[in-house]
Amino acid sequence: MGTRPYLKPPWMQRHVGNKMSVLFRPSLLSTLSIPGRRSGRWHSVPVAVLEHGGERYLVSYRGVSDWSLNLQVSRSGRLSRRGVVEEIAVSEVPVAQRAELLEVYLARYRGMPTVAKVLRALPDPADHPMFRIITPARAGGGGPPAAG
Repeated sequence: MGTRPYLKPPWMQRHVGNKMSVLFRPSLLSTLSIPGRRSGRWHSVPVAVLEHGGERYLVSYRGVSDWSLNLQVSRSGRLSRRGVVEEIAVSEVPVAQRAELLEVYLARYRGMPTVAKVLRALPDPADHPMFRIITPARAGGGGPPAAG
């Protein structure tokens, strides 16, 4: 298995911060749920959806993360924000278009604890998978079981 550009978050962020972040920043963060590329088991992670130029984007600011690899394979997932669940389909943003989006992402989210530091350490736009949310996916297209 080759190496991939990825800055793993510290233990506390992975195991505590990620679970609590959507509680403390509900206006800023959504939860992305996607099927695993090998297991098919659904995984959920907090994400900041970037809105720019009338489009919405998912930016893997830490580099080639597991969620970005899963999304490259599935091309669809589920976004949850403030109790509203949306089935989404995505297309990958070409590398040539990523630099501008990274600048906008940094300007918008630099106040989040690790964003500026991580983007300084991993400055190449090619190291950051990005996805444009193109349309809501077909309703009823599978997904994690509903909580309740």
